[in-house]
Amino acid sequence: MLPLQIVVIGGGAAGFFGAIACAEANPQAHVTLIEASRQPLAKVLISGGGRCNVTHACFEPQRLVQNYPRGGKALLGAFTRFQPLDTIAWFAAHGVNLKTEADGRMFPITDRAETIAECLIKAAFAAKIEICIGTPVTAVTRKNDEFEILLKSGESKKCDRLLLATGSSLAGYKIARELGHQIEPPVPSLFTLNIADSQLRELAGISVNSVNLRLSLPGKNQLQQTGPLLITHWGVSGPAVLKLSAWGARILHEHRYQCQLLINWLPELSQEEVKQKLLSVKSERGKKAIALHRGVELPHRLWQYIINRANITTEDRWAAISNKTLNQLVLEISQGEYAIKGKGVFKEEFVTCGGVNLKEVNFKTMASKLVPGLHFAGEILDIDGVTGGFNFQSAWTTAYLAGQFMIKTTEDH
Repeated sequence: MLPLQIVVIGGGAAGFFGAIACAEANPQAHVTLIEASRQPLAKVLISGGGRCNVTHACFEPQRLVQNYPRGGKALLGAFTRFQPLDTIAWFAAHGVNLKTEADGRMFPITDRAETIAECLIKAAFAAKIEICIGTPVTAVTRKNDEFEILLKSGESKKCDRLLLATGSSLAGYKIARELGHQIEPPVPSLFTLNIADSQLRELAGISVNSVNLRLSLPGKNQLQQTGPLLITHWGVSGPAVLKLSAWGARILHEHRYQCQLLINWLPELSQEEVKQKLLSVKSERGKKAIALHRGVELPHRLWQYIINRANITTEDRWAAISNKTLNQLVLEISQGEYAIKGKGVFKEEFVTCGGVNLKEVNFKTMASKLVPGLHFAGEILDIDGVTGGFNFQSAWTTAYLAGQFMIKTTEDH
């Protein structure tokens, strides 16, 4: 009897991990991995600033799924089967130890993304996986209980089981759609926000440890996030912005990235507490320049920018400030309005929301509910996480489960 033929399309993190999981669990199967580009694992190599943020030190599935704007509910059961602890153990068993940083992100102890890529390639060769790089797939058809994969070269391959792990590639979506799956329209997730304010942009490089951000959209519940913010040459970035962009990915896309952003620069204080602090400095240092004596914990240049927005000059003294101006200053600190005029990119993680409709996938096995023998893993699914290693973790989890179950007969699914 001929060995089962298994093909994985996609040479990224999910594709390699799924192929390895399958080949290690089922040495009798013949596993082929097909990658369109000549550089497999390209995203792994550039992620995390070239260090590869492999996963996150969050080991409770219920907490873990809270980091996924889309797909968290579907992933809950999957994370009970393979979660960050399992990722850590898998890489350790394959010779790569991970370390945890203060914010929970986990990296190889070498701080080199190449360590992860080399580990995956080495494990694939050890598992006797046939790797075909620079081999674009043009179409996939299924008949007589097998798949036929048409290559750009004009050749074709046949297989019994197929794993689609093509990331956010349009070619992958096209294959899934032609096989009968619904694709949720892909739109960017995890991006920075362009702010049309040249004076704010002049503060590029200033960071604030904790701000509260809210998207103000007519007729919509206000999305908000709290966390560190970085002012950039084009607007704002940092963890709070990236999380807001992930949760608001579809809404922002619908509004063509044009809306109002409300920033609370001191979220730990109520508006009344901010006002009392300002009144206190007014009474104690009335003769002092407002620009030089701020009374609240904000970077000096940012404070000067905020008082300017409240129409306070560098010469104005605390004693001369009117109640109306003071209230305006409180509002600028607590809910200043900034016009979003587009999105930037977050170069360390290229993430898209959208992909294969999750209702059409069995998350115990990552098998298609519509096409026998077809499995999915990674970003081709309508799953995306916030920054911090969560997108890689969903790739490892879905790929591992797909790899474990691809060998099973369709009845087992």
